Amino acid sequence: MTTTAPDISTPAGILRLGNAFCDAKALLTAVELDLFGLLHEGPADEETIRTKLDLHGRGLRDFLTLLVQLGLLSEQDGRYANAEGADKYLVRSVPTFIGGFLLRSNRNLYPAWGRLSEALRTGQQQSGSEFLTMVQSPQVLRQFVGMMDALTQQLAPKLAEAIDWSRYASVLDVGGCRGNLVGQLVKAHPQLHGKVLDLPAMQQVFTEHMESMGLGAAVSFHPGSFFEVPLPEADVVILGHVLHDWDESQREFLVRKAYDAVRPGGVLLVYDRMLAEGPALIENLVISLDMLLVTDGGSEYPAEEIHRHAAAAGFASTEEKLLDAYDTLVVCHKAADK
Repeated sequence: MTTTAPDISTPAGILRLGNAFCDAKALLTAVELDLFGLLHEGPADEETIRTKLDLHGRGLRDFLTLLVQLGLLSEQDGRYANAEGADKYLVRSVPTFIGGFLLRSNRNLYPAWGRLSEALRTGQQQSGSEFLTMVQSPQVLRQFVGMMDALTQQLAPKLAEAIDWSRYASVLDVGGCRGNLVGQLVKAHPQLHGKVLDLPAMQQVFTEHMESMGLGAAVSFHPGSFFEVPLPEADVVILGHVLHDWDESQREFLVRKAYDAVRPGGVLLVYDRMLAEGPALIENLVISLDMLLVTDGGSEYPAEEIHRHAAAAGFASTEEKLLDAYDTLVVCHKAADK
């Protein structure tokens, strides 16, 4: 891999940064074509790749060479193979696949970022799709589910170690999609009964996924909008990658609602790509702009906002910690009954 961060003190570096979207689009296209799935079967030459992926051929060698330079492929004697990371995370048939997020990025976020100027001028989302409409399409719903699974697949093991789960018997994931996060938590801590609250359209994919994980009755589905229906009670309630979809007043409303659902002595877990009070991570600022582009009022926010909302809701104390390199976890403790 020969790429380096551009030197933005030079004209060439600035121009390179301005064209960094080309690198991203090469990766997104390779995932869309399932190139990494093909090479997971073994190294292949250019003609084999062209034939099996039904490509024209023009530009293919440059495309493959760019992926080599980006560190996603290797090349030896004219045969291309997946690099270690690509083979572990970008092959659809492996359990560590995170490409669902990239597939959704390619079809939704990438076009929306092309309208960033309009979003900044108007404050309006640019994705052209409403969530409630989106989930009515089985194909688009499964794309969304794949994106969410890609995120929870990486975060669930960290969340499973973030608190002392032995103290609790139940966990609710609010907006938990098809239950991938809760399913992994229940597998890691079998004493837990899992609950997922999400829109009714998610129920079928939830049932299928729980069966595939061998969980059956260990996780239950509760249909409804978390703005409209009471949240099921649980010892641990999770708002993960949910609050950033909404504006501050809606975030406060959901924290108050979660307080009512947390059983005495339990906790509310909130995690998002929160913004630091000082210099924020570039990756988190990018996600905050994603929220501008695809939601009506969402954004990332500082952890202090959750501390404030939690205190106003009645939580006895809060603490925060890094969940991974980008996500911050705020743990809100509810007092036990006296």
